[in-house]
Amino acid sequence: MEYYSGLSFLIMIVAGFATVILFFGGLLIQMKKWGYGSTGYGKDGQGGSIVGFLKLLLSQIFDKKHEQGVLTTLVMDILIQRRILKRSVIRWVMHITIFWGWIMLFVFSMLIFIVELLHKYGGMFGDTITHGRPIVESFPVIVTLNEVFGYVLLIGVLIAIARRLFITEVRNGTTFYDVFLTGGLFIIVITGFISEWMREGYFLEQYSAIAPPAALFHVVISLLFCVAMIPFTKYIHIIATPLSILVNGGGE
Repeated sequence: MEYYSGLSFLIMIVAGFATVILFFGGLLIQMKKWGYGSTGYGKDGQGGSIVGFLKLLLSQIFDKKHEQGVLTTLVMDILIQRRILKRSVIRWVMHITIFWGWIMLFVFSMLIFIVELLHKYGGMFGDTITHGRPIVESFPVIVTLNEVFGYVLLIGVLIAIARRLFITEVRNGTTFYDVFLTGGLFIIVITGFISEWMREGYFLEQYSAIAPPAALFHVVISLLFCVAMIPFTKYIHIIATPLSILVNGGGE
């Protein structure tokens, strides 16, 4: 089995697991750092202990002193991000579209990956999958949702770029690091659309010969930017911010 990018199933498996190992390795490094600095309610620091940090984290998340429950915090302050909404509608639209766009594209990718594993090694979905075509095309609902959330993510990235270009306060506070991360996310999204347009023969049909390399480029930078690099860059706030909100009980 080969992917549209030209990579074999085995190579994709290896690349996927390597990416996951980098991600969790980086996450463990971050948790160790957090463990050195984590204290709570008069308790001693955790001395870099990951287990100690996780225990303290859970104890603070479920602390009965919080004014609202964990579920309320999870839904209202993390999934809906009401605190950002109260401060700025534009910022909220930017954050919510990037957040949900990234999350849902990741979920769909994982679902198709699991289906491929079950199909190849478990013999499942034999009556559903059309042979000779990418497996995802056998699930038109996922194809449609994948495209929808791709546009959702694109909207968020474009808002982020526009804010850094046209809002003086944001522009003055922009660093090369911000440009690199925002630009990288934009490249990921746009190369995904371009490679798809080439493959489907839309207005870029004259470039169909280079569609597989374009798809390969999209796959590689997606694995790097959207998974492997998260613990090592500013993207770690995707994980750190929700944890901080949960620890503090959400609300205002």
